[in-house]
Amino acid sequence: MMEPVTLFVLKFCPYCRQALSYLEELQKEDRYKDIQINMIDEAKNRALADTYDYYLVPTFYLGQRKLFEGAMEKEDVRNVLEEILSAA
Repeated sequence: MMEPVTLFVLKFCPYCRQALSYLEELQKEDRYKDIQINMIDEAKNRALADTYDYYLVPTFYLGQRKLFEGAMEKEDVRNVLEEILSAA
């Protein structure tokens, strides 16, 4: 069973919007389409966000393990998705 994947974002963050755009594009590929990502808006879920150790958004976690934090290129998003698959 795959550990839960969490993505912390902020609604008005340009880096988050870019990462989400890459994520949406990549999840059209068969390889990544079944990866479920729990997206958390840290402004709306401050208490939950405070239980994780990060400073920048977007930030991906697999369970409690941080996979990536901060501005992402498309290949960074792909690498996160690959790491999620390899951990499953």
